[in-house]
Amino acid sequence: MKFSKFCERLSKWAGSPKTFFFALGLILVWASTGPFFHYNDTWQLIINTSTTIITFLMVFLIQNTQNRDNDILHLKVDELVRASKEATNAALNLDKMDTKELRKLRKEYSLMGQDETRDGEPDLLGSDDPGPPSRLRE
Repeated sequence: MKFSKFCERLSKWAGSPKTFFFALGLILVWASTGPFFHYNDTWQLIINTSTTIITFLMVFLIQNTQNRDNDILHLKVDELVRASKEATNAALNLDKMDTKELRKLRKEYSLMGQDETRDGEPDLLGSDDPGPPSRLRE
């Protein structure tokens, strides 16, 4: 819990314009010191090591915030599916399907979409809606 809050605050800070311009300023300062240090290996090592460490840590921060955002999105979609009278509740368990099953289902939905567009304008009211793919029918 504490880690999630920390990641949330840090991601907001890291994504701010102030942080971007601060990082840009540091790079400009580093670049301007090149002639003073004769562009030696230690001078280059400073920026390489710094950016590697920051990038390594940011990967975990980004993954944590993406996982959280993904969970929130799934909960919102699940609630919309649950609340819709025309939706099938079987769609709520898509996360339990393996990749092969998901690809097959995606193909079924794509074919349904192609059938809709071949007939002209898609029927937004669903009067001729064939319903969900056979794998999701209850």
